Amino acid sequence: MNNPVRVGVVGAGAISQVAHLPVLRKLAGVEVAAICDNDLGKAQALATRYEVKDTYDDIEEVLKYAKPDAVVLCTPNHLHEIHIVAALAAGAHVLCERPLALTVDGIERVLKASEKYGRRVMVGMNHRFRSDVQAVRGFLAGGDIGAIQAIRGGWFTFQPSRQMLGWRLRRQEAGGGAMLDLGLPLIDLGLWIAGWSAPKRVSAYLPGRTGDGVEDMGCALIVCENGTSITVDVSWRHMGEGERFWFDLAGARGSAGINPLRVFKEVHGSVTDLTPTGASGRETQFTQSYRAEWTYFLAVIRGDVNAPPPRDQLALQRVMDAVYRSAEEGRDVLL
Repeated sequence: MNNPVRVGVVGAGAISQVAHLPVLRKLAGVEVAAICDNDLGKAQALATRYEVKDTYDDIEEVLKYAKPDAVVLCTPNHLHEIHIVAALAAGAHVLCERPLALTVDGIERVLKASEKYGRRVMVGMNHRFRSDVQAVRGFLAGGDIGAIQAIRGGWFTFQPSRQMLGWRLRRQEAGGGAMLDLGLPLIDLGLWIAGWSAPKRVSAYLPGRTGDGVEDMGCALIVCENGTSITVDVSWRHMGEGERFWFDLAGARGSAGINPLRVFKEVHGSVTDLTPTGASGRETQFTQSYRAEWTYFLAVIRGDVNAPPPRDQLALQRVMDAVYRSAEEGRDVLL
């Protein structure tokens, strides 16, 4: 693929504005072909800012007239499945913000469409691409930390109701609240970095999930067949100096964490700091992770990387289903 990869950006909300478009404008060999949003004025304002020629208010028009090689989907959760299948059918590769779909059956349909139309689909789990996460993964591969025994992660943000009005507060459109928004990527990261040992037991508590509403905080525990436990704690209502984000691992011979990166190992009965030193660069981990995610996705659609289909999202969705079931029934759920 020698010509620039033409990318259609579908959805002109916050994640397009602060993550995808700033990264795409700086990537060599990429042309943003169009921006689409049902609020055409928002799409046009964003297109002016990023010097994008075409704007649309319907994904079908993007696919028909802009003819993108790939699309990035930043639309409400309940639209992901139908938008992915439409893009694949039109011959476009797809990078979709999480989740791929809201049900296991929906993810299966996405995977079958990808195979049917011969186009790649990838879910935007940007935390996997963070440089500190990659560093920790390297220490795990080298055996420095030993077998993972426990993972503890959390993500607290402050998002007042007036900023959250709309689809994110409606369960039918969002699928879930803080646990789906913040917890799903943490659970994905935990299962991925631990090698996808099969989860066998899930317990969760999600206050505020009543009627058609969604939870604004919650916690979940996942215990895997190999004994690894993953705990996540999330909140949209954090009151503090700023956002909190952590992800810590306890291994048989050491420990590690990100944000900031730290690695420790027991050596001859003493704790030794193995944390890498050196310049961290000018990019934030947030920006760096999206740039690395896009670099990987482009390599996949160009055929430079033979990535497997994202069937791991089926296991992740089953865990999320169990999380919500556990919270609703007030008991552990076995998988």
